[in-house]
Amino acid sequence: MTLSTEDRLAIHELVALHGHLVDDHQPERLDELFTADAVLDIEQFGYGTIRGLARLREVFAGREGHPIGHHTTNTIVTVSADGTVRARSKGFGVNADGTAGTTVYDDVVTATPNGWRIAHRTVVKRE
Repeated sequence: MTLSTEDRLAIHELVALHGHLVDDHQPERLDELFTADAVLDIEQFGYGTIRGLARLREVFAGREGHPIGHHTTNTIVTVSADGTVRARSKGFGVNADGTAGTTVYDDVVTATPNGWRIAHRTVVKRE
C-alpha cells in the first residue's frame, strides 16, 4: 500500500484534531477522531485501556487528569508490510498549574468512508 500526499496530510490533521476536540470540550465529536470500536491504551497514566467510542466520550467528558492544552508535533506516518498504517507523534500537555508533560502517541489509523480515523492509540509517558 502506498499513501498519497492527500492521505498523509489527512492523517496529520487527524492527529492534530485530538488536541482541539479535547481542549474545546467536544467529546460529542470524537467520531471525527476515532473508529466506533477504537482502543485507547492509557495504562501508563493509570487509566487502563478504554474500548469503544461511547466509553471514550464518557472519559473525555469527565476531564479528570487532562491537561488544559494538548499539542502534537513530529508526526511520522508509516505503512507496515502488512498494510497497517501507523502515525507516531510527540505530544506535550500544559496543566492548569503551569507544569507540563510529554508523551508519545502511537496510533494505528484506518481509512473509513468518513475519512481517516484512529483505530488504536497507545499513549506512552515520557519522564
